[in-house]
Amino acid sequence: MLKRFIGVFLTLVLVASLTVGCGQNDAGADSKGTVKLAYVNWSEGIAMTNIAAAVLEEKLGYDVELTMADAAPVFTSVSTGNTDAFLDVWLPVTHQAYIEKYGDKMVDLGAVYENALIGLVVPSYVEIDSIEELNANKEMFGGEIIGIDAGAGIMAASERALEEYDLDYKLLTGSGPTMTAALSKAIDANNPIVVTGWAPHWKFAKWDLKVLEDPRGVYGEKENLHKYARLGLEEDMPEVTDFLKKFKMNEAQLGDLMGAIEESDGEPIDVAKEWMNENEDLINSWIAE
Repeated sequence: MLKRFIGVFLTLVLVASLTVGCGQNDAGADSKGTVKLAYVNWSEGIAMTNIAAAVLEEKLGYDVELTMADAAPVFTSVSTGNTDAFLDVWLPVTHQAYIEKYGDKMVDLGAVYENALIGLVVPSYVEIDSIEELNANKEMFGGEIIGIDAGAGIMAASERALEEYDLDYKLLTGSGPTMTAALSKAIDANNPIVVTGWAPHWKFAKWDLKVLEDPRGVYGEKENLHKYARLGLEEDMPEVTDFLKKFKMNEAQLGDLMGAIEESDGEPIDVAKEWMNENEDLINSWIAE
């Protein structure tokens, strides 16, 4: 009963949470409707969701509502039809449990990005290369692994890593931004630190980092980021669904957009719209008949 209450509560929080309208599109009163996109506070998800919102508004004539929440309520909301799509589903490992639970209540629109990875990350100046070396260097890291939000798939994988490698460490929960802030502070002081990390992420362009070897394969192989939509979206908004199916980015494109958002003091949606105008060939490939 408690778990059911928590699940309902989180769904209500997602639906009623701060929803950022991207602003009325050029069509004004002639808007074709409102597309509801949810995302988690991860750098690649912020970038992909905002560029999708920019295209839907500026090029296709829709209004867009963006809602940020943790992964669990996002999956719940898409599966119940309260959210139209989530563009940052890591498969086959990271979000496997969510797909097993909700997959038959959503539609997979294909990969938006390929060859992503998750793992434990350290600055390159740290003189260890494998997860197996962590216990022997516990004091160097203070016995802590800096994590992100508790509902993230990488946190579940990291809990398994603690067991599989018998690591005498505490996995600290937080968020993507708090993780990168801790990483930045440690690097500025040339101190050792180990964090939960994933690529694509702007931190790999900003700092010299390495992913610790995972000889037991806890974190899996390379993954793909998929777009999942609610049931019925294709019938309700075929043009939106067609765009989302075509929406795909490579490492250079997504890395460039993530870097632009990270370096800007402006809102991500404004950066995305500017980036959209500078990459017309790519944008047109997503919306061409």
